[in-house]
Amino acid sequence: MSDNLENDNNYSCPVLDDQLCFALYTATHRITRAYRPMLEPLGLTYVQYLVLMVLWEASPRSVGELGQALYLDSGTLTPLLKRMERNGFVKRRRDADDERRVLIELTPQGHEARQSAGKVSKDMLCQMNMDREGAIALKSSIDALVEGI
Repeated sequence: MSDNLENDNNYSCPVLDDQLCFALYTATHRITRAYRPMLEPLGLTYVQYLVLMVLWEASPRSVGELGQALYLDSGTLTPLLKRMERNGFVKRRRDADDERRVLIELTPQGHEARQSAGKVSKDMLCQMNMDREGAIALKSSIDALVEGI
């Protein structure tokens, strides 16, 4: 890291390239962009792919549960889920026990996308020039960082 001083007051002016947050932002942006050509043939965006991963773990899920898992609000999720429904990946329905809740469930097409998605994850590791163990270690470090915030 650089030692950028402003005036003689020992006031350190932040330097962009020294910022951990910028390194994480850049990595996220590049990784998301790298997913695009792999997901386009499946008819998915990166965020839609994340929604499917949550639903592959358990379906149906409420919009609130999806938002909590993905750190997204319902204003962001609702249009995304409507597009996914139009494209045949999910079905939205009201919860019979609580009409205020909207449940999201996988369609057969949403289930089938899981097979192709396995290859996407493997291809991303190759593209990042990282083995599974390295990816697990990096994720663990990032998870610890997130927990501390």
